Amino acid sequence: MAIINIEEAVLAINPDAAFSCSPADNKYESIIWDNGTTPIAKADVEAKMVELEEAKTNAEAQKATDKAGAKAKLIAGEALTEAEADTIVI
Repeated sequence: MAIINIEEAVLAINPDAAFSCSPADNKYESIIWDNGTTPIAKADVEAKMVELEEAKTNAEAQKATDKAGAKAKLIAGEALTEAEADTIVI
């Protein structure tokens, strides 16, 4: 499972947010909102973390699928899709 930190979630909601927090905690309660940034609701931040974790997990799974497909097609002498070709490290 992909782990998203709280900073990623806050910035995904508001890229201009000015805040600080302890990355070690990764908890909403550790956020200090700076420079007049309107605080984002805890539920919104937590929901965004789940959303980003799911998206990252799905992207990682798709990359693994593309890599496996690329290998099978290379062995069989078939053409690769662009996504499969992107998984090959030269």
